[in-house]
Amino acid sequence: MKASVSDQRSILDIQNFDFTTTSLNAKAAALPEIAAINSLTIKMNNARDLRIAAETELSDVKRELTRAENDVEQVVSRITRDETRLGSGTGAAKELEQLQHELVSLAARRSELEEVELEIMMRVDGIKERITALQSEESALALEIANLEISKENALTVIGADLAAAAEDRAKTAASVSAEMLALYEKIRAGNNGTGAAALVGNQCKGCHLTINTIELQRIASLAEDELVRCEECRCILVRGF
Repeated sequence: MKASVSDQRSILDIQNFDFTTTSLNAKAAALPEIAAINSLTIKMNNARDLRIAAETELSDVKRELTRAENDVEQVVSRITRDETRLGSGTGAAKELEQLQHELVSLAARRSELEEVELEIMMRVDGIKERITALQSEESALALEIANLEISKENALTVIGADLAAAAEDRAKTAASVSAEMLALYEKIRAGNNGTGAAALVGNQCKGCHLTINTIELQRIASLAEDELVRCEECRCILVRGF
């Protein structure tokens, strides 16, 4: 295949633009902010899940506290009633004696229930403190993620501008290359891990970085400038003159 020296040089420039684009896309995908955001998002989600679980637990314990308070109120009500009857002095002596024994039992029961109530109240306070701590952790992580998102978007904006510049330069260069030459380059590039053209420097193909044997070098040297040369190993277009 014949190709002007200008087209051969241009196709090498296009290859460099494509390498630049590939490199920029890889850079965008591997921004440190992305990994940091993913890691912090997992932590924030864990904190959120723990907070939701704690809020559910708090709701359950509050219901438990309500039951305990009702139990205490019932005992206090019975104590008040019995004390009123005992204070009135009305009734048989045996009945009054039974009231006194009942008041002793009720006092013990009240003390026991109030201890249970206090223990539940302490659990409520502990859960509330845990929820507050988790909310603070969530907020701190959300702020950190938001700052990283800004940093990521700034970096992507710069990369995007570089990609646009590379695309514009590639388009301008491609417009000057023959359609046949460009089609061959694209075909080779598609089947060769993104490499369609490379410089021949000394006895080395800069596409696969393998050394070309002496006989092949002599054959290449004997060809006209506009004769298209391809590497025997990687099959990319070899551009001479380097």
